[in-house]
Amino acid sequence: MTDSDLLRRLRQGDHTAFDALFRQWYEPVVRSANRVLHEPQVAEELAQDVFLELWRRRDQLPDGSSLPGYLMQAARNRALNHLRHLQVQKKSQVYVEALSEPAEHADADAQANELEQAIGGAIADLPPRTREVFLMSRERNLKYSEIAELLGISVKAVEANMSRALRQLREKLSPFLQRHGDGDG
Repeated sequence: MTDSDLLRRLRQGDHTAFDALFRQWYEPVVRSANRVLHEPQVAEELAQDVFLELWRRRDQLPDGSSLPGYLMQAARNRALNHLRHLQVQKKSQVYVEALSEPAEHADADAQANELEQAIGGAIADLPPRTREVFLMSRERNLKYSEIAELLGISVKAVEANMSRALRQLREKLSPFLQRHGDGDG
C-alpha cells in the first residue's frame, strides 16, 4: 500500500493505516530529530509527539501532501523548538541566579554578623579569669601548660576555666545556633 493510500485512510480515522505509517516512519523521524538534538531519548519523545499530532490533525492534512516531507519537517521543527526552549531556560536561570545572589550574600552576611556579635557578647559575659584563659587558648593558641605558667595557676585550674567557658558559651549561644544551624535561615 502506498503512502498516499495510507494517508487517505488515515484522514478517515483508520487506526490500521496509522499503525502502518507509525511502523514505517517512526525510526526515520527519530533519526531526523536526533540529527538536530544529539539526544536519542529526547528525539524519541519528540517523534512520538509528531505522530500524536499527525493523528490529531489527520483530517486537516491536504490532499497530495508528502507524508515523509510532513513528518521530517515536523520532527525538525519540534527539535529546533526544543533547543530554543532549552536556551530560554538557561538564560532565565542565569538571570534568576544573578538576581538572587545579592540577596543570598546579604542574608549570609547578616547571619555571619549576627553570629559574630553573639559570640563576642557571650565571651564578654564570661568571668574575667575564665575569659582570659579562653582567649589565650583560642586566640593565641597557647597550650594549657603555657597558660598555667603565664598566669601562675595550675593546669587543672586552666582546664576548669576552659570547661566553664565552653559550657557558658554553649548555653548562651544555643538559642542562636539552633535557629541558624538547622538550615531554616
